[in-house]
Amino acid sequence: MADYIVRATAGDHQIRAFAATTRELVEQARQAHNTSPIATAALGRLLTAGSMMGIMMKGEDDLLTLKIQGSGPMEGLTVTADSKGNVKGYVYNPGVMLPPNQAGKLDVGGAVGEGVLSVIKDIGLKEPYVGQTILVGGEIAEDLTYYYASSEQTPSSVALGVLMNRDNTVKQAGGFILQLLPGASEEIIGGLEKKLGEITSITDLLDQGYTPEMILEHILGEFGLELMEQVPTRFYCNCDKARVEKALISIGRKELQEMIDDGESIEVNCHFCNKNYEFTVEDLESLRDKS
Repeated sequence: MADYIVRATAGDHQIRAFAATTRELVEQARQAHNTSPIATAALGRLLTAGSMMGIMMKGEDDLLTLKIQGSGPMEGLTVTADSKGNVKGYVYNPGVMLPPNQAGKLDVGGAVGEGVLSVIKDIGLKEPYVGQTILVGGEIAEDLTYYYASSEQTPSSVALGVLMNRDNTVKQAGGFILQLLPGASEEIIGGLEKKLGEITSITDLLDQGYTPEMILEHILGEFGLELMEQVPTRFYCNCDKARVEKALISIGRKELQEMIDDGESIEVNCHFCNKNYEFTVEDLESLRDKS
C-alpha cells in the first residue's frame, strides 16, 4: 500500500486530526542513508511528523523544517516537508548504535539526548517563523506535543512509531496528530484524554495492521469522526545537478579557481537524499566563467 495521510475532524469540529502510514518512505530513507535501526526509528518518526505537519500549511510553496540538535551520539536530525506531502531528511550520525532501553525497545531518547527542537515555517513572508523548545525526552513524539503546547498554544497529542524487521528493514511506520481547537468543550477534552489514556502505543496499532482510517476510528469514532481527505506522501528530494551548479556558482570565482587549480574533479553530496554529483575540472571552468 502506498503511503498516505488522512485529514479528519471530530467532536463537531472541536478536534482536528491527522493520521499517516509511512512505511515506504521511511524504508526509502533508510536505504538512502544506510541508517542503523535506532537512527531509522528516529528519522522515521520525524519524517512521519513532518509529512503531517507539512500538509497543515496552506500555501502552495510553503516549506516546513524540523530540526533536532541533541547531546546524544545521534547528534541531531533534520527533516523538510512541503504542503503537498513530499518529505525528506537525514540523521547527523546515521550509524549510531545503543543497547535497548529498559523497556527492551530502541533507545531513541538516549541516542538523541538533551537539546533543542526547532520548527521553521517558510510561508512566503520576509522572515520565516521559527519556534524553539527544549527536548523533553528525545523520543520525538513527546517533544512535538510539548512544542505545540508551549510555542503554538495548541493542546495536541502526537504519536509516532517505527517497527523494524529482523533484517533491519522497516516493517511498519506511521502516526497521528490530534489537536483541540479553540473553544473545545470540557466534555470533549475530558473524553479525548480518557480515550488516549486507553491506547497502549501507536506501534501496537501499526503492528496489528491498522490503517490511518482505522487508527482515527479507533480513537475518535465515538466523537463523530468525519474523514475529509486522503493525501499521498513520499520521500522526495528535489535536488538535481542544475541546483548544485547554482550553489557552486554562488561561492564565487576565487573559490572555484582554487578547486580548478587542484586539478581534480570534485564530488558534491546532498545531505537529504545522499546523492553525489561529480564535477570535472572542465565543468568547474565552465561554472567559473558563469560566476
